[in-house]
Amino acid sequence: MEIKKLNCEKMACPMPVIKTKQELEGIEKGALEVTVDNKTAKENLLKLAASLEMAVELKEEENLFKITFIKTKEGSTRQSNEQELEEIKIEAQNEVVLIGSNLLGSGDEELGKILMKGFIYTLSETKPYPKKMLFINSGVKLTAENEEAIENLKKMEAEGVEILSCGTCLDFYNIKGNLAVGRVANMYDIVEALKQNPNRLAV
Repeated sequence: MEIKKLNCEKMACPMPVIKTKQELEGIEKGALEVTVDNKTAKENLLKLAASLEMAVELKEEENLFKITFIKTKEGSTRQSNEQELEEIKIEAQNEVVLIGSNLLGSGDEELGKILMKGFIYTLSETKPYPKKMLFINSGVKLTAENEEAIENLKKMEAEGVEILSCGTCLDFYNIKGNLAVGRVANMYDIVEALKQNPNRLAV
């Protein structure tokens, strides 16, 4: 069996999982050995294997963890059918993400910025994408001031994701002229988007 190797040492969360998922998508049949250097990455990769229902082998060598994903021709031990894939696609088409702050979670501000950066990046690397992303309050700073967030949001916008930023919020922070991705929305737009799309994620 052909074994590809992926070195994810010194990579912060969620990069090992994203890189591994990308590599697995390019493998029709075979194995992928992923090397990480911390327990958190190891545990996240094992969770990924469980979510994909893939067989894995784990080895620990000199403070390094080597997780080997074994992929069948069908892609995993679970054979996804066309109906299942279509249901996932339909669900994504009705999903709305509401972001109400430029920070993720409560507590330390710097940590909140790091977590939000990771959240938007991971969202941009994980398909299927949501139908719409709504930004309110200080969340609009992500569409007008945060270069890394803007780059990842533009990537999703190019794939059809509608990016809406609250106009009142942009005015409050005096950054409407800096809006770099998506369009300005009013509260009616935001409420209608939430009402029309039952699958909502608020962060």
